Amino acid sequence: MEAALVSAATGALKPVLGKLVTLLGDKYKRFNRVRKDIKSLTDELRTMHNFLLKMSEVEDLDWQDKVWMNEVRELSYDMEDAIDDFMLCVDDKDTKPDGILEIIKSSLGKMKARRRIGSEIQDLKKQIIEVGDRNARYKAREAFSKASNATVDHRALAIFEHKSKLVGIDEPKAEIIQILTQEDGCVSTQMQLKVVSIVGSGGMGKTTLANQVYLELKEKFECQAFCSVSQHPDMIKVLRTILSEVAKKDYAITEAMDAQQLIFKISRFLENKSYFIVVDDIWKNDSWDVIKCAFPVTSCGIIITTTRRKDVACSCRSSFNGHIYNIRPLDMMHSRQLFLMRLFNYRNGFPSHLEEVSSQILEKCGGLPLAIIAISSLLANRGSTKDQWDEVENSIGCALERNDTVDRMMKIMSLSYFDLPPDLKTCLLYLSIFPVGYVIDKQDLIRRWTAEGFIHKNSRYTVHEVGDMYFNELVDRSLIQPVKTEEHGKVNGCRVHNTILDFIISKSIEENFVTLVGVPNLKIDTESKVRRLSLHVEDAENSTNRLSLHVDDKRNSIPLTSLELSNVRSLTVFGQSWEIPSAVEFRHLRVFGYGSGCRHMKNHHLANMGSFFQLRYLNLSWTGISELPDQIRQARCLELLDLRGTRIFELPATIINLRKLVHLFIDTGVKFPDGIEKMQALETLKQVGILKQPFNFPQELAKLRNLRKLSLHFHGDSATEAKNEFKNVIASCLHKLGNLRSLTVWSGGSFLQGPLCPVPLSLKKLVAWNSTICRGPARVGSLVNLQRLHLEVEGVSKGDLCILGSLPALLVLDLMVRENRNHRSLKVDGGIGFRSLRQFYYDIRDEAMNLIFAAGSMPELETLEISFDADQTESLNTSGGFDFGIENLPCLIALRCRVYRWQDRTFQAAKAAMERVASTHPNHPSIIVEPGTELVYDQWCQMNPMNFSSLLESFLVD
Repeated sequence: MEAALVSAATGALKPVLGKLVTLLGDKYKRFNRVRKDIKSLTDELRTMHNFLLKMSEVEDLDWQDKVWMNEVRELSYDMEDAIDDFMLCVDDKDTKPDGILEIIKSSLGKMKARRRIGSEIQDLKKQIIEVGDRNARYKAREAFSKASNATVDHRALAIFEHKSKLVGIDEPKAEIIQILTQEDGCVSTQMQLKVVSIVGSGGMGKTTLANQVYLELKEKFECQAFCSVSQHPDMIKVLRTILSEVAKKDYAITEAMDAQQLIFKISRFLENKSYFIVVDDIWKNDSWDVIKCAFPVTSCGIIITTTRRKDVACSCRSSFNGHIYNIRPLDMMHSRQLFLMRLFNYRNGFPSHLEEVSSQILEKCGGLPLAIIAISSLLANRGSTKDQWDEVENSIGCALERNDTVDRMMKIMSLSYFDLPPDLKTCLLYLSIFPVGYVIDKQDLIRRWTAEGFIHKNSRYTVHEVGDMYFNELVDRSLIQPVKTEEHGKVNGCRVHNTILDFIISKSIEENFVTLVGVPNLKIDTESKVRRLSLHVEDAENSTNRLSLHVDDKRNSIPLTSLELSNVRSLTVFGQSWEIPSAVEFRHLRVFGYGSGCRHMKNHHLANMGSFFQLRYLNLSWTGISELPDQIRQARCLELLDLRGTRIFELPATIINLRKLVHLFIDTGVKFPDGIEKMQALETLKQVGILKQPFNFPQELAKLRNLRKLSLHFHGDSATEAKNEFKNVIASCLHKLGNLRSLTVWSGGSFLQGPLCPVPLSLKKLVAWNSTICRGPARVGSLVNLQRLHLEVEGVSKGDLCILGSLPALLVLDLMVRENRNHRSLKVDGGIGFRSLRQFYYDIRDEAMNLIFAAGSMPELETLEISFDADQTESLNTSGGFDFGIENLPCLIALRCRVYRWQDRTFQAAKAAMERVASTHPNHPSIIVEPGTELVYDQWCQMNPMNFSSLLESFLVD
């Protein structure tokens, strides 16, 4: 892993600085002649690095500064490539030669390396000086202030928008008013403070919505105020604005007051009065922490805040026990209304020849009002021909034409971008490599970020944990849209809204961060060096598009031969390509992969694998590769190798030389060579078909002490006796994996029955579908770190639930129960445990729902998903059909109910019961009641359930 970050702001300067320091170390002390030059170059680059970081925070740089920054970044990449080549050459020459000829050859190689590095250091130093001279005034710009870029904030105009021009505002306005008022619509006279925080991305209409609620209700309060905080607020000015508006007069004396005095004066003025205050556009918790002190909680008050950041919304909510309102995009009906009104000043319909393309345009706008307004302004200046509208539709999300309205939209997008720290800016820009509408896998994205050098571990968190935090922060800042799995609603990916994608593509191109080929209407700079290349290829069977050939005019692509590819660090291909770029061209490649596989990629495309000395990420999943070349041993920096969905059935013996490999993904039919114990960097090993491996595999596996994620499959044709013996050997080795955090086991029958080893106590996630857990001295209560538990079981008793409930860190429990042996209900109460459980998935689809939640049960549960047989449930539960005590779950915010084997009457009864619970529950949880799909049921029926009692006993037996 790279210890120094590559970034969009500073290029590879930070890694270069680290490598220059390495060149000054003892290993390279024989290069004394250039040490002085290296020291001088290091000092100059360190100054430039710090200056680039400062300049990257300035939104409106002039042209000369942008040119200078790009030149320095480009030089940094060239420097890193040159240093990497030198270090590789020296390291190769340091291997002990055999024979007199090899000794002579090695000595000559070292002499050439010394001479070359001396020449290159001199040349690099000269280039740095030339770049500095061309921008001699850059040091004078260090005092540049963000305040000097102050312009009119077009978001402020939202509060002056006439109601007749607003579309889709009535429903969200009514929902917020319902939260803030009593059932009769009147404002409460009780002395309490109510807070609603509206959260959403830029351009969603948060300010407009807050203003409409404000206009509707403000006359019912003695004091009112509407203030905007902004990204870089003057808090004294904000507090003065609140004071002057609630008091309805200017306070000249406040000019001499500090924040504490203003807060005291506002609080005293509002005491025992009713007040309604909107605090718009909050960016940081620090701003809210100051403002909230001015609001007395003993008065009858209402506060609405708006923000783009979820963490700020949570802070507003928690301050006064308020609510978060996630503003929704416009639905298609209201999107059409807004589009028609802006374009044709009516709401009827589109001309017939524009109906289809208009729907495609609105689909790409994704319900974002600001995007719809911007696109309509572009079309208003064009004719009404289908070709002209098609041209605009093709440009959305990749190369949107500019006018004043679009520029204003981009300005609003840029506010969120420049509020990010440098590392997150880089991670966001990287998303420009993905096509419009592409679902980006979360885990793969984090691994890509890591391989590119954008993130690294620190003293508290691993690389992947840091990446996970980065991903979540981009979601919380409304810059990416989370994509959840169908099962359990877990976030496993994201999309980028087309408007944001437009912005980051333009930013990436401006900084030569990414080069996109094959994107409609996007112009490509053939003069600049390509650093990160993303190829968007149409289906080769239905298009003339080839990676190395001209394509049709609509896609506006170019031949790859006209691009400078020798410095490419990252190559990603989306689409089925017949012609694969030659590996020889990519000597400095660090990341290579296909977005969705490519069956046209064959073994000969990896013939030059030995030249990928810097490769860190290699994703060959779903390609036509049937074997890896022996030269893969040369990819000594490789950290990730994904071979899922290929035709590979055996790994080469040389793979054990990949000593830096961290993540390895294979299919269950792949056989390992002997010697995997040498791959000590491995942290992730998934889809291992145990019965395909040599007999010494378990002992070697147990020596991988850094392994954190392991997936084992026991499916195969081996005889039952041999299979059980192999299971026992594997089980006896598991406890040696002391750093294991996640274990998934799939088996054709019960797994690890008998007096065997304990499960590693370090586990945080355990998935044991169709499997049992080994016995050992550790009692279930000793699994103090277990956070996620997924089990398929035969039956469940109250004693079983007590054992699981004693797990102190358990956050997610997923139980699939195949049989209710006693045909009785089980009461879940506070004595059973589950004190930390947040999500509970209980699937008893073949039987009656047998759990009843009593008061005090699962006090922190937020998500409940239950699946059951409706007819059996109704007959079992004599107290009320579908009354499961869900109202006793105090923190519930989401309820999902899947109903199996139902008649229309029982389905409607179950649905009505769930809706009744949701309406009377204090949190008004979201609710989904749906018929269960038999397809899923049939899939589960193919597997043999384990015995739950045996499972629990195996936890407890010493």
